[in-house]
Amino acid sequence: MNFEFWPIFYFLIVLTGAIWLADILYFRKRRMASGGAEAAENEPIVVEYARFLFPVLVVVFLIRGFLVEPFRIPSDSMLPTLENGDFILVNRFAYGLRIPMFDYKILDLGRPRRGDIIVFHYPKDPSQNYIKRVIGLPGDQITYRNKMVYINGKPMPLEETGSPGGSAFGYRTYLEDLETVRHRIQLDDGQNSRRFDGVSWTVPENAYFVMGDNRDNSNDSRFWGYVPDENLVGRAFFIWFNLNWKWDRLGSISDLD
Repeated sequence: MNFEFWPIFYFLIVLTGAIWLADILYFRKRRMASGGAEAAENEPIVVEYARFLFPVLVVVFLIRGFLVEPFRIPSDSMLPTLENGDFILVNRFAYGLRIPMFDYKILDLGRPRRGDIIVFHYPKDPSQNYIKRVIGLPGDQITYRNKMVYINGKPMPLEETGSPGGSAFGYRTYLEDLETVRHRIQLDDGQNSRRFDGVSWTVPENAYFVMGDNRDNSNDSRFWGYVPDENLVGRAFFIWFNLNWKWDRLGSISDLD
């Protein structure tokens, strides 16, 4: 659900709930006084809609606000793990229960682990949701040298794979070992390997360093900094649809790691 839609959603819940409650406490009694029990049950159409919509809206709010939210992959920045056009599910309570729109954490249930694929509010424009992979945890020093990630001075090994299409357009695919997870990344042979070469970042407290798996075509922490904990939306865990009808892509995202 888009960040901008939450105020409308809150308004609809309050409006339908208020109409239904007003009818129960006041208008139904007036109808009964004037026409008996049969008249009391003869609800105006606006009350009928409110009585039907209010519980539906509440259930949707609880599911999408606190449990699971769908998200569409909007770019190629997570290739080859996630494709533009994949529809995924995001576990919203993986990193704590937060009040939707306000993102106020009411219960801390855990923190991101290295290698998690997370959805978060883009720090430069919180109305936009981004999806990237967690590389650096609070206190980590991240160095990017010759297209390889170093965490606290230790290189994260790359193993070239023969994935289909990996080199057809100047790209090569690799398995990257982050110790907690091995996952696929994509590198562009045509991109200048000196970009960010030797640059280091130290991740502050309550923040995370994230990168796209399509390393040479991803707008991530290398460009704009860190993801604050309060910007977290949740952890991506399942692909449930693909716009190009690629049925083989459906399933747990962990299967792609």
